[in-house]
Amino acid sequence: MRILENQELYVEIADKGAELSRIWDKRTGCERLWNADPSIWNRHAPILFPFVGKVTEGKYRWKGREYEMKTQHGFARDLDFVCTGETSDSVSHVLCSTRSTKEIYPFDFCLLVRHRLDKTDPRLLHVEWEVSNTGEEVMYYSIGGHPGFLPPENAKKEDCFLGFPGQTQLNYISVDPAGFAIPETLHRLELQNFMAPYGKSLPETWIFENHQVSAVELVRPDGIPWVSLYCEDFPILAVWANDAGPFICLEPWCGRTDDKGFAGALCDKVCEEQLPPGETKHIAYRIRFHG
Repeated sequence: MRILENQELYVEIADKGAELSRIWDKRTGCERLWNADPSIWNRHAPILFPFVGKVTEGKYRWKGREYEMKTQHGFARDLDFVCTGETSDSVSHVLCSTRSTKEIYPFDFCLLVRHRLDKTDPRLLHVEWEVSNTGEEVMYYSIGGHPGFLPPENAKKEDCFLGFPGQTQLNYISVDPAGFAIPETLHRLELQNFMAPYGKSLPETWIFENHQVSAVELVRPDGIPWVSLYCEDFPILAVWANDAGPFICLEPWCGRTDDKGFAGALCDKVCEEQLPPGETKHIAYRIRFHG
């Protein structure tokens, strides 16, 4: 476990999955990240790569061959990264393709993950990724974040709000019970004072596409922001929670789960990223903790 720390925050990052695993807020005396209770959801903030969501029947097609990807969200979250740099305010990890990864994902890649505490704003955490295509053909991939945030102590997530600064309404798609997108049904989310109440009457997953959301907030029951996530680099923002857990996940995505019934090739997936040989894509989001 790697540790970042300043006067406001204590942060832990695991080598497995390069996963952000704990955020202790010194000012409020609160845990800010879900504890990964395996009876509810055994993750804190997994990195989704090289797939976001599920592929139809656990299989996908590339250049006339069928590959298996039985787990959702790819494989990076379950592999050990190599720590390549560590200071008191920054930790870097790298995962590169191997013979084993190429059996299920036929591309050469390196994924650099950096977690960094801001030097001027001690309550701001940067999550930075560099995806490099180290092969000789165009690489197709998806990547996303999945941090699960806890509401304030003594507050239920059902009593909190989701804030979308500057927005009055948004369009979203949801997923079916098996976890596949239903794009033909577009829902409208009406906002009051740039906020929507979180509640069990809402879908388990919202998917906001087309760069609609550049910032999202978890807002306390009294209307004051608790967590802000800035995701300008990402075309998609998803919100997910499970009924049994007290957390809400705010998820910046490049790419997403398959459409229901999709049976095309990898390059035909909706919102799939592509990267030419020898090139690197830089992408990042930021988390500010209020309180």
